[in-house]
Amino acid sequence: MNKERLNNVLKEMEKQDIPQLIISDPASIFYLTGKWIHPGERMLVLYLNINGDRKLFINELFPLYEDLGVEKIIYNDTQDSVELLAKHVEAGKPLGVDKNWPARFLLRLMELKSNCKFVIGSNIIDRVRMRKDATEIELMRQSSKINDIAVGKIIELIPQKYTEKKMSKIVMEIYEELGAEGCSFDPIIAYGANAADPHHSPGNFTVKEGDCVIIDIGCIKDSYCSDITRTVFYKKVSDEAAKIYNIVLEANKRAIDAVKPGVRFCDIDAAARKYIENAGYGKYFTHRTGHSIGIEVHEFGDVSAANTERVQPGMIFSIEPGIYIPGSVGVRIEDLVVVTEDGCEVLTGYDKNLTVIE
Repeated sequence: MNKERLNNVLKEMEKQDIPQLIISDPASIFYLTGKWIHPGERMLVLYLNINGDRKLFINELFPLYEDLGVEKIIYNDTQDSVELLAKHVEAGKPLGVDKNWPARFLLRLMELKSNCKFVIGSNIIDRVRMRKDATEIELMRQSSKINDIAVGKIIELIPQKYTEKKMSKIVMEIYEELGAEGCSFDPIIAYGANAADPHHSPGNFTVKEGDCVIIDIGCIKDSYCSDITRTVFYKKVSDEAAKIYNIVLEANKRAIDAVKPGVRFCDIDAAARKYIENAGYGKYFTHRTGHSIGIEVHEFGDVSAANTERVQPGMIFSIEPGIYIPGSVGVRIEDLVVVTEDGCEVLTGYDKNLTVIE
């Protein structure tokens, strides 16, 4: 167990007056133990109690030979895993439960421990994970460096006129060549009018002269995710598309400039959104400005008008404003930033000036 991270979780438990906690999310278990376990449909639970009781419940199909600094309760497929867990849950006290814990486990435990107060406990570890330590920040830097190289390689391939679907497959091959473990999400490659769909699924479309090309990709390196979006143009760019691009670019820069400790997430969102609105394209900016990222590509916390929480050093999130004109053009520019003591460091380094690919 990572003692510093564990202690931070225990402090947050005390702060929220939740004396015991069930963690079932494999990413959060990895965060605390350094071990990835993917249990499929079987129960996996890390149980924490502020009284010092810590146990990992795991099926024998997933043998753990290393000492993770926590007692292991190993069960088999003929045993009632929830009943085993219930024996260790402290009766009559609040119990925090992971937001993604399957109902088939939760309802059974609620039946066995009806005198416990069940509450959502994910925000405890989610809030701890929001602030990255020095090791995590360096891993995010390295993941982003690989992503910078990858997006450059993909942009160079645009004149080959591969389909969107083929380009997305090439992204995966590039990551493997660069030593990444894989994609942090399914690559988004969108040509022309397809780019007006922010989450376009690559199809059998080829690039045409004058098309915008959105490339939104991310890799996993040493279990940490990266994410970048760049928009370029093939052969030529119309005056209107160039205008839209430069508006998005300025919105991206303004939002990044607004990032510093103490600033509210909604104010960072406003820095980008108001600029786009004042330029007359507000209704075409259809999503939040950014999302938190780390072990998972989308983590707790976002850069949106609804989030009034304040930014703290160590937080890492995306800045990705966009304008999407249906049937015509889409532009998104995304960078990752880590909050420092007096501002932020931009982790993505690939050039984002308006670029026309010949």
